[in-house]
Amino acid sequence: MATEQRFDPKKYFDLIAKIAKEFRSSREYEETIDILMDCWSNKGTVFTMGCGGSASTATHFAADLAKTVIPHYKHKLGFKTVSLVDNIPLVSAWTNDKGWGSVFSGQLKPWLTDNDIVVGFSVHGGSGSDEAGPWSQNLLAAMKLAQKREAKIIGFSGFDGGVMKKMADVTLVVPESSEEYGTPVIEAFHGVLTHAIVFDLKERIKND
Repeated sequence: MATEQRFDPKKYFDLIAKIAKEFRSSREYEETIDILMDCWSNKGTVFTMGCGGSASTATHFAADLAKTVIPHYKHKLGFKTVSLVDNIPLVSAWTNDKGWGSVFSGQLKPWLTDNDIVVGFSVHGGSGSDEAGPWSQNLLAAMKLAQKREAKIIGFSGFDGGVMKKMADVTLVVPESSEEYGTPVIEAFHGVLTHAIVFDLKERIKND
């Protein structure tokens, strides 16, 4: 007897399309744009972070904010950005000596000011756990520091938003909570959102 297929690619694409329609009128999206434009105007820095697949999204977003937002035919600057996952010697040394839980907050301590933004990417938003314990506590530690320094916090999450939704100034929550589709849909749609944000910002910076 054939094994029942739990993941259906057609349903996956249907979910992506359905979620895209929901974000067409997202208040959280507009708030995210406003926070980022304020940071750009004030010459603040955007710090990005994530674990696993979300780490690659954090890196990609930081790169696009620094380079892709710059209009081709106008003399404008991109964002000052730092991806907290990119310095592998630092991340591995910090994890080895200080622990994984402070790998992001520890990097932020010498730099973070009230002109800056901390952006976190997490499928579950810091809720849930596995063999290593609770998920994404290093992101939450960095967000606690951001709150203390009065920096802005932007979250990208899924499921119910998790703890991140309670801590961030604005959280873009991808509304998918099933076990089989949660991670692929949420991580994929975070990429959709970041590209929309980057090219929207590019247009606004061009006209600023």
